[in-house]
Amino acid sequence: MIPLLGIVARSGTGKTTLLKQLIPYLRHHNIRVGLIKHSHHSVDVDTPGKDSFELRKAGADQTMVASSQRWALMTETPAAETLDLHYLASRFDESTLDIILVEGFKHEKIAKIALFREASGKDIDGLVDDFVIAIATDKPLAVNIPQFDLNNVAEIGDFIGEWLGDSV
Repeated sequence: MIPLLGIVARSGTGKTTLLKQLIPYLRHHNIRVGLIKHSHHSVDVDTPGKDSFELRKAGADQTMVASSQRWALMTETPAAETLDLHYLASRFDESTLDIILVEGFKHEKIAKIALFREASGKDIDGLVDDFVIAIATDKPLAVNIPQFDLNNVAEIGDFIGEWLGDSV
């Protein structure tokens, strides 16, 4: 199975901002990256009015939209009670990835990097559990795990590369 690494933080801390910088950094270092992003809202990646949208809305349980540049599979899950992260990760093609970064899913029992930004006004309590392997922060914290500068993508990316080398 592809290693999973969570990026967890309170809303507004900068998870997406960090990932938008971290993914190209890892790619530049020949680490093939997949991503699972958790959303608390109903997700619709299709465009209303397009054929694929209309066919999916007609009742297809799964709809694949494909072109020569990309494809996307949408699966309707009206009876699903909770998301199963490991099931979602198993849908990825293992032969094309080295790691799956997971944004959100903060309560999952996977390796995680917790983010803390002092200006967010939100504390780190409840984010640091036995699965947090590091903290990326803009203020040193009194914890006994590795800490990195939240604004230093290279430092965080190099740590992930080392961790990945140890986890495979």
